Amino acid sequence: MLGPVRVWHGTTELELGPPQQRAALAVLLLREGRTVSLSELIDVLWGERPPATAVNVLHRYIGRLRRILEPDLPMRAPGRFLVRSSGGYRLDLAPEAVDLGRFRQLTEQARTAVGQGRPRMSVPLFIQALDLWQGPCGAGLGPEVLGHPLFTALEEERIAAVQTLADAALEAGDPHPVLPILRRTAVDHPWTESLHARLVMALAAAGQQAEALSRYESVRAGLAGQLGIDPGPELRAAHRKVLRQELPPAGSVRTGTAPASGPGTTPAPGPAPAQAEPPPGAPTVEATRRVRPAHLPAALPGFTGRDAETHRALAMLGPGDGAPATMVVAAVTGMAGIGKSTFALHWAHQVAARFPDGQLYVNLRGFDPGGDPLDPAGVVRGFLDALEVPPAQVPDGVDAQAALFRSLLTGRRMLLLIDNARDEEQVRPLLPGSAGHLVIVTSRNRLAGLIAREGAQPVALDLPDPDETRSVLVERLGAQRVAAEPGAVDEIVTRCGRLPLAVAIVAARAAANPTFSLAALAEELRATAGSLDAFSDTEPSTDARVAFSCSYRALGPAAARLFRLLALRFGPDLGTAAAAALAGLTPARTRPLLAELARAHLITERVPGRFVVHDLIGTYATEMVEQTESQEQRRAARRRLVDHYLHTGYAANRVIEPYRHPIDLPPPAEGAGPVRPADAATANAWFDTEYPVLLATVRQAADHGLEEQAWQLTWTMQQFFDRRGHWHDWIAALHVARDAAARRGDRAGLAHTYRGIGTVYSRLSRPEDSYRELDRSLALFGELGDGAAQAHLHLVLGAVKSRNRVRHRHQEAREHSRQALELFTAAGSTVGRARALNNLGFTSALLGDHQAALEHGQAALDLQQELGDEHGQAAAWDSVALALHRLGRRSEAIACYQRALAMFTTLGNRYFLAGTSSRLGDVYLDEGRPEQARACWEQALAVLDDLDHADAAQVAEKLRRTAEDADTTGTGTLSGRAGRVGLASSVQSSSQSFDARKISRGSRDS
Repeated sequence: MLGPVRVWHGTTELELGPPQQRAALAVLLLREGRTVSLSELIDVLWGERPPATAVNVLHRYIGRLRRILEPDLPMRAPGRFLVRSSGGYRLDLAPEAVDLGRFRQLTEQARTAVGQGRPRMSVPLFIQALDLWQGPCGAGLGPEVLGHPLFTALEEERIAAVQTLADAALEAGDPHPVLPILRRTAVDHPWTESLHARLVMALAAAGQQAEALSRYESVRAGLAGQLGIDPGPELRAAHRKVLRQELPPAGSVRTGTAPASGPGTTPAPGPAPAQAEPPPGAPTVEATRRVRPAHLPAALPGFTGRDAETHRALAMLGPGDGAPATMVVAAVTGMAGIGKSTFALHWAHQVAARFPDGQLYVNLRGFDPGGDPLDPAGVVRGFLDALEVPPAQVPDGVDAQAALFRSLLTGRRMLLLIDNARDEEQVRPLLPGSAGHLVIVTSRNRLAGLIAREGAQPVALDLPDPDETRSVLVERLGAQRVAAEPGAVDEIVTRCGRLPLAVAIVAARAAANPTFSLAALAEELRATAGSLDAFSDTEPSTDARVAFSCSYRALGPAAARLFRLLALRFGPDLGTAAAAALAGLTPARTRPLLAELARAHLITERVPGRFVVHDLIGTYATEMVEQTESQEQRRAARRRLVDHYLHTGYAANRVIEPYRHPIDLPPPAEGAGPVRPADAATANAWFDTEYPVLLATVRQAADHGLEEQAWQLTWTMQQFFDRRGHWHDWIAALHVARDAAARRGDRAGLAHTYRGIGTVYSRLSRPEDSYRELDRSLALFGELGDGAAQAHLHLVLGAVKSRNRVRHRHQEAREHSRQALELFTAAGSTVGRARALNNLGFTSALLGDHQAALEHGQAALDLQQELGDEHGQAAAWDSVALALHRLGRRSEAIACYQRALAMFTTLGNRYFLAGTSSRLGDVYLDEGRPEQARACWEQALAVLDDLDHADAAQVAEKLRRTAEDADTTGTGTLSGRAGRVGLASSVQSSSQSFDARKISRGSRDS
């Protein structure tokens, strides 16, 4: 609830449906444990203008939510969680099952601690509670819903918790942990003066008086400019306290019950302890005073966002106000322009007061456009100079100097910020050798060695979320200017790829030109899409192209070539084998190159073996590949990649559907490296993983002169498209393939794509369009003299027309099936004969010739079992079951349908599974078992709804009629697991022991 409305079952997130359905769930969650009337639900969802159908729509939402929350709940059975009660609905959940419940429990505990005079103990409880918020309550719901008092009241709870936290932290003398939360909440509520008053005081108490005064002035100017009013007394009082320095410094107040000292505690700030004796043989320095360098550069004004990373970074130092008990080394890593240095400086300034012996800073220039990386020896000597070691006492050699540096730091508590490191070897000589220090290292390199050997804690910076990115623009340009053009702001955020460097460049241009509209700046970005010109700057440190080039120049030649070629990739990501095909290398040679690119943060390994490239880095790679690789080299790389996907997809399709009539592929380009999946599960997993990439590849192949591969790749995906129900994607890909085949004059390609288009139109309930396209395909295959393809077309036409509800179409379907059977028999195709017999049996049943239907279906099943064709067997079991049902042999029909259902489930064919489940429900109803019938129809409806298929209306009508019958007759509803017997346990018992060869000798049921 505290953010977008989301629900998990275990670790699996559930799909909650459209926004209004999620809004209904949100209201029930907000009222958890209490009945919400229909009128209140309607008021929240539609306000003063509800539609006439509001009650019906609401009942439908509740029904779907029940199926989502309790998928095993039988039709009309009372729910365990979502309960109908007193003219409304109630959601019964344990408080800890909802983040809102946990938030309220934690804040209550925190307020109790405050009331008992223990503010220090309340702070972590408040922070834990507020960390549950992932955005505004119900984020993503409509404004009419979020503006309802039910939701605005919860936001007031959040503000109250933040204010009480701030008061407790100030009383405890430790404002640092609450600053990120205060900043974030103040941005969300720019006119809530009580929040800003507390932020001003917390900043001053944390030693950031300049920022505190700047914050007050910003709020004062905003109130005057936007609302025409002056600050109220609370905010003015906070301002006076800062000016008069009436706030105690952070760490000076210690309240609560924790002991002031003892095992495991951190010493309070104060005089540094006496310096420990250096180890034997270490250089010594006769120093009479302790120098406290303060070398940190200024932090970026108005730093915003990175709250989660900041919270984690602060937690590394442990509780209290002092230095850590051990040496803490943090490796802040990420891609160029992600904001590593800015974040590290922000963190360092927040905790600098905890290190009373000073701060050291160095920019190692590991990825610097202006020169070579710094030598660690020179850096160590610079650190010794900063500590005012007399030159005469500095030993020769970097090892001796590093040892002296470590000796000087023993017994001290210092903060070291080592910025822009190239690798671990540049950092190691600069590390202290004793406890009590914080070392922050930033690098584009992952610094895996530093993490493994020195125990550095990784802080990997990813792209900020869109809201954080917008907050940067608000901070730089002002809330009014950003709020005035929300569409332009969204486009700027998107075209910058949420990269902080790119956003900063655009924000700087906007700030320097206050008369420019943000829409005009968005148009500039749109006009320069595909290049980095909009992100260039005269200052190298703020030029995106320069930033990326520094990482690129650090690569080895082979990795640099692979990086360039990644610009030619298709889709949102790619796997190792595909990257190898791009480069024309083996996967074994490609893996270390990908690892090198990932270490440099030029690519990101989102899951093992799959890599993504940020849009702007991809644009830089495009510039490099066009400058470096010839047109012929680029064409060859694309051909290798397309052939990799085509030949791997073809092999995967043959594993999934080995009995499908094949097509002839041209040999793959050298270096394409196609893979053959070992089994059907692996093949299906490959299609699942590569699906968005394959869709993009069809388009790219067609656009780059590889028209034949475009239609052939679409052909390889047919079974996957169909069984997963991706019909809209399928038709879009087929249209691209058809146009590509037409440009090439490829008549075979056109015939195959017409057949695919006709098939998918039948799934989309467009029968006349389907017949037209299939007839075109049949005619073309006739002209080509391809008898086998014609036989398959008759098979498809028979199957498609059998789904029509008009009798003369069923007669046509039977005739197509007979023609297919004759052609397959003449060609000696057992696979084709089996499928034609099955279609003939199904259409015979539709026409009332049930005995013939049973005989044809039995013959098809015998052949399919001999062949081992699982999909064919499932279809044949379904056809036999239909004939048995029409013959009145219901118990045998149920067993056959259960066999079909089990096989379709295993094969992952959701559309066929829904049809079988619906027909099984029909048999149960005729058996006088309405509960089991409703369970089957519920399953079918859930699949068809998810597929957005027109047949869902027919199944829903069956459910409606049986529900009315049950109300009329007073029959009870299904309880327990009985309703699922036809879908689970019976498959394991009756159906698996069922002998298909005994069907024709079975007795009729009366």
